Amino acid sequence: MRPAPVPPGRRVPLRNRDAAPPPGLPQDLHTATDRLLEQLAERQAALYAEGTRAVLVVIQGRDASGKDATIKAVCGAFNPQGCAVTSFKAPTATELAHDYLWRAHLAAPARRMVGVFNRSHYEDVLVARVDRLVPRRVWMQRYRQINEFERTLSECGTTIVKLCLHVSRGEQRRRLVERLTDPRKSWKFSEDDLTARARWDDYTTAYRDMLARCSTRWAPWYVIPADDKHARNYLAASVIGSALARIRPRYPAPDATLLARMRKLV
Repeated sequence: MRPAPVPPGRRVPLRNRDAAPPPGLPQDLHTATDRLLEQLAERQAALYAEGTRAVLVVIQGRDASGKDATIKAVCGAFNPQGCAVTSFKAPTATELAHDYLWRAHLAAPARRMVGVFNRSHYEDVLVARVDRLVPRRVWMQRYRQINEFERTLSECGTTIVKLCLHVSRGEQRRRLVERLTDPRKSWKFSEDDLTARARWDDYTTAYRDMLARCSTRWAPWYVIPADDKHARNYLAASVIGSALARIRPRYPAPDATLLARMRKLV
């Protein structure tokens, strides 16, 4: 069982109950997830050896939706030398001196690599919109620009998989309280978390528009219910694994000349 891609133009409700694990999951999620992670590792090895294409995994979600944990649990299956993770924070002065997509293009994976975006260029139609960092006419045109940017990557050999981790309001509150009271997690907490939570409905609208306007044939969005971490990891792994299976990376055939020379060696 894996989530279906968001149809282009479809406004996903993003209700609190939609963040719960969906029906039809395997009874033994740990075993099923481990099997998927093994397949991810095998397919990534073939992608790296093939050396002609790349994969970009975009992970977007509210605070405490489990972005870091998903990257550790799922993308941790990849060989580190063939995987690059980029975390998008508030833009630096250098990044602000360029167009908003510059830093995303700079971090796009090279051939043979799996790139993972922890947050992404979609912050520029989420935070920039909700916090009114730019006028409406500016963030409205960004949907088209983002689609064109991703289409360019796709046509040049990068398979794009976008995961929207959907957490309920109640579960987010529980996790934020835990984050604040646990010394191992409190360093992650900031006042921005409370500010964003106070604008829950505004962010819901922004996420719904993002999914409707930027889920495309070449770069689909998948909504991953994220209230249960085990279900979240299984579903994320299944979507990424399915994308790798579709492109069928293959090991290159042995070089016939080198084989012939090797056979002549004593």
